[in-house]
Amino acid sequence: MTSLDSTHAPLDANLEQQRVELSAIIGRNTCEDGSYATAIGSLFLSRHSQSHEFAPVLAQPALCIMAQGRKEVRLADEVFNYDPLNYLVVSVSMPLSGRVVNVSPQEPILALRLDIDPAEITALIADAGPLDVPTRPVGRGLYVEQLDQPMLDAVLRLARLLDTPKDIAMLAPLVRREILYRLLRSPQGHRLYEIAIANSQSHRISQAIKWLNGNYEQPLRIDDLAREVNLSVSTLHHRFKAMTAMSPLQYQKQLRLQEARRLMLAEGIDASAAGYRVGYESPSQFSREYSRLFGAPPLRDLVRLRISV
Repeated sequence: MTSLDSTHAPLDANLEQQRVELSAIIGRNTCEDGSYATAIGSLFLSRHSQSHEFAPVLAQPALCIMAQGRKEVRLADEVFNYDPLNYLVVSVSMPLSGRVVNVSPQEPILALRLDIDPAEITALIADAGPLDVPTRPVGRGLYVEQLDQPMLDAVLRLARLLDTPKDIAMLAPLVRREILYRLLRSPQGHRLYEIAIANSQSHRISQAIKWLNGNYEQPLRIDDLAREVNLSVSTLHHRFKAMTAMSPLQYQKQLRLQEARRLMLAEGIDASAAGYRVGYESPSQFSREYSRLFGAPPLRDLVRLRISV
């Protein structure tokens, strides 16, 4: 397993003051452990006071800020760490898992997630004109970047709007736009930029991911997917794995298994029916692959999930 971590000097006095204020805002708006929607539609807050593993989920494009504590996020065999010194960006939908460590009720994890609509990135680039973002080879659709003063200041101003709800409709879109602009201008902003530019290879891979998300239950023919996004089969394989750390088939498998889990938990259908719904023809293969991903066969996993809830 590869760990992608960064070590930097502690936050300077101004950043630390802002971090403390952001922690206080999140703390006021999260009375118990869990994830909370806010009056700002794309903004979510979370608190966790116990170390635990997170089950695999299909993460959507987002900016993740840790005001207090540290989290490890796993993509295939790679681990990304983020904390108050570093933020995490997910640029395309991908299956992730993670865990929080070294927490307590006295010092819980306090975190913020701002969902990113790729269409907003495209519109921002069109309005801003040339941003002098360098062209780079396709990289992971997930990265960690060092937090700087302008970014933390913008995020803090967005969070403060939770205390003045009447200002949200007018000011939140402006601050969101500033945050996206700063993401584009950051050292790794090319990862967002290239996905938003039509006909770039990164954009075509993001379209392949979008197609898989909408057609995961269908048999996957790589030739058809390559034609769908106007890439050769070899280029699709190479670029897809560069961005997601998995092949299109592995990605589809995770989508199927996560949807089957949701169906069993939310709709109460049995494992065989859930497997068929998401495209499995063999119940034994479904159970075997489900156990490999979630650590237990479907029935035992559902019992564990219901007890935890």
